[in-house]
Amino acid sequence: MAIAPSPLLPAHRLSIVVPMYREQDNVHPFVNRVMACLSDYPHPWELLLVNDGSSDGTRQAIEAARAQNGPHIRLIELTRNYKQTAAMQAGIDHARGDVIATLDGDLQNDPVDIPRMVGRLLNEDLDLVAGWRQNRQDALVMRKLPSRLANALIARMTGLDIKDNGCSLKVFRTSTLRRIRLYGEMHRFIPAWLSTVTSPARIAQEPVSHHARQFGESKYGISRTFRVILDLFFVYFFMRYRTRPGHFFGGLGLGLVGFGGAILSYLLALKVMGENIGTRPLLWVGFFFLIAGVQSMMAGILAELLVRVLFESGASHAYQINEQASSLDEAKWHEPRT
Repeated sequence: MAIAPSPLLPAHRLSIVVPMYREQDNVHPFVNRVMACLSDYPHPWELLLVNDGSSDGTRQAIEAARAQNGPHIRLIELTRNYKQTAAMQAGIDHARGDVIATLDGDLQNDPVDIPRMVGRLLNEDLDLVAGWRQNRQDALVMRKLPSRLANALIARMTGLDIKDNGCSLKVFRTSTLRRIRLYGEMHRFIPAWLSTVTSPARIAQEPVSHHARQFGESKYGISRTFRVILDLFFVYFFMRYRTRPGHFFGGLGLGLVGFGGAILSYLLALKVMGENIGTRPLLWVGFFFLIAGVQSMMAGILAELLVRVLFESGASHAYQINEQASSLDEAKWHEPRT
């Protein structure tokens, strides 16, 4: 049954971005669900389905759904599997709406929540409304427990009290969302990245529905927890030191100089007392361990800086689109009924 949003909803155009990878059995039920929930939506909207290099029949299913429902359903075909973040960025780059909603295409997120979230975004003058799966329908040990630990850690390090960073159902103001770029696996940290270009007061969260997966298999496992922890360190660095990296490197350098100086001072004192320090392991360990550690940390962070400069310059993208297979030129809007 279609859920009509508030008639006081300000005028806008809505783009719904959905990354899909090996979801051939979910495409038609998902599109039908979106059509049912938004058939009476009072403003123009479009649905962008990004096929992230699926090796099954996902592309053919999207093309069939487009032929059945209309050109407001748009296919973006990536040349290979670039992972969820890059697929999401591809959809964001090609979205035409003033408001962008993102969600997964596995039927676990429910598009019935989108009108309510859009209403809150526009009526409360927000930049992001993030979904919060209060009654999450996932396995406790493999999905829910690692997610809770990760959310607590993210909240502690970023200072943003977002209960469910992993929920893909989010609604954004397009002008704000396009001030950041997503790459790697940073889709889990969108609220944190967004807080670098807007006030945290303009970021809210909304309880949303969540359903158990009906078709296909989950693309995530316990191993993603380790990737989240690694990505979190980069997020922390950029949130704290993006505009002043000299403070970070300067503080680190002073600490290392102090530690190294203490070791060398100790060895110098021994030398003055007449002891031979040339063959002491501490001398070599002190020099080479600290040098290797500094070089490793600096190389990792500087490489991350260079990657962000590359992508934010607009000269490169984290994905490549198959132009011939995509349906970008014939795109239209789903217009409200008159």
